[in-house]
Amino acid sequence: MTDGFALLHPALQHHIVSTLRWPGLRPLQNDAVVPLLAGEDAILLAPTAGGKTEAATFPLLSRMAVEDWDGVSVLYICPLKALLNNLEPRLTHYASWLGRSVAVWHGDVGASARTRIKRDRPDILLTTPESLEAMMVSRSVDDRELLGGVHAVIIDEVHAFAGDDRGWHLSGVLARLEHHLQHPVQRVGMSATVGNPDFLLGWLQGGQSRPGRVINPSVENVGVVPEIRVDQLEDIDQVALLLSKLHMGEKRLVFVDSRARAEELASALRMREVEVYLSHSSLSATERRISEHAFATASDCIIVATSTLELGIDIGDLDRVIQIGAPRTVSSFLQRLGRTGRRAGTTRNCLFISLDDKGLLDTLGMLHAWSTGYVEPVSPPPVPMHMAAQQFLAAALHKGAINTTTWRELWQGTTLMDTEVLGRDAQNILDYLISIGMFEVDGPLAFIGESAEKAFGRRHFMELLSAFTTPVTLLVSPIMGIVAGPGMA
Repeated sequence: MTDGFALLHPALQHHIVSTLRWPGLRPLQNDAVVPLLAGEDAILLAPTAGGKTEAATFPLLSRMAVEDWDGVSVLYICPLKALLNNLEPRLTHYASWLGRSVAVWHGDVGASARTRIKRDRPDILLTTPESLEAMMVSRSVDDRELLGGVHAVIIDEVHAFAGDDRGWHLSGVLARLEHHLQHPVQRVGMSATVGNPDFLLGWLQGGQSRPGRVINPSVENVGVVPEIRVDQLEDIDQVALLLSKLHMGEKRLVFVDSRARAEELASALRMREVEVYLSHSSLSATERRISEHAFATASDCIIVATSTLELGIDIGDLDRVIQIGAPRTVSSFLQRLGRTGRRAGTTRNCLFISLDDKGLLDTLGMLHAWSTGYVEPVSPPPVPMHMAAQQFLAAALHKGAINTTTWRELWQGTTLMDTEVLGRDAQNILDYLISIGMFEVDGPLAFIGESAEKAFGRRHFMELLSAFTTPVTLLVSPIMGIVAGPGMA
């Protein structure tokens, strides 16, 4: 087996040993070095806390130093702002070993910080797909100056993207970025276990024929049986009473299925004088920062979360995971289970609490599937015509116009615009957008039209670019079938 450690930059070797005090690289980290140094695309698979971040970043930092990359050369894309905030200190630490810098750009980052990023371009930029597209479109950002040196993109929790409309959006944006740069961008996706990793790699590469591989070494600690318990209670008050007495003195993470349920349980726990912190998608920026700090530093507390804490955010030394109801998938369960058992001498564990018979049966069915080794395949949403429409409009904002005859060149690096994916020729979608006034045409060029200005023009087309802040609104046409209307997904 190749010694990946020996191939890393000497400064990284030094700090891995002397600063991190690691005896060596983990299997995933070792196996990733050769292909990533060679510029191959890759899917890195490992359980939560399996060292995926280092497996992706150490080889790319080595390339950055050896090949003398300048400016923003690596994009690190995450599905959640909280995950970006959580990763920044760790990646800044690693990059500093080579005299390199890291910055975060998302919706909570203020104008002064963005000005500093544009002036003093970091080597690694952490962002979301929506913020990346906003940079490309914004008149206040010279995207050729800011993004012109991008060589690689790391996509954290790539399975979460690929199984959602945001994945089609990300795929379209990366394809347009490559066309804009006029050179390929190495794509590295990181994921927990999935049922169809080879398909996920092909999706990540956008159907292109280029070198790539799935890196999935044997899981460590095979044979260690986690502690799984299943219980049933009548209501949230009983749950709060049990949790206020159970495993006192430990840090406990409780997963629930909705923001309303999270708030309800947190309120019931506080009434019992339990130290509680919340994590869900509707927290304000201030509330999010308070919670994120507490996750890493608090000990005797309960963290109540929706699926937001399923995705890799560091919450320190966690003792227990408790699941109210059944998770949606075996994959989600594995993500949540992987939050525990990280310290030496501890075991991964999960307590399931059902509130009705159906929840109990769902839990037992999911655990049976897990016991057989089953993990769901990732399935991108079918017929994403609304995302194709969004990409046509966003590309016109970026370029000023799109060419109605050569537009396919913009999306060569994605399967989003393929007839097999959309169920029809994407030209039909563009023609329909023209017919309803979303575009105005002058010769071969299509410009943003009056209908698009009225529907999306507020706040510099923020609603169009933040394509996932509102539920899908569909417009049914006898000509086209279904396309997105105002509130474009």
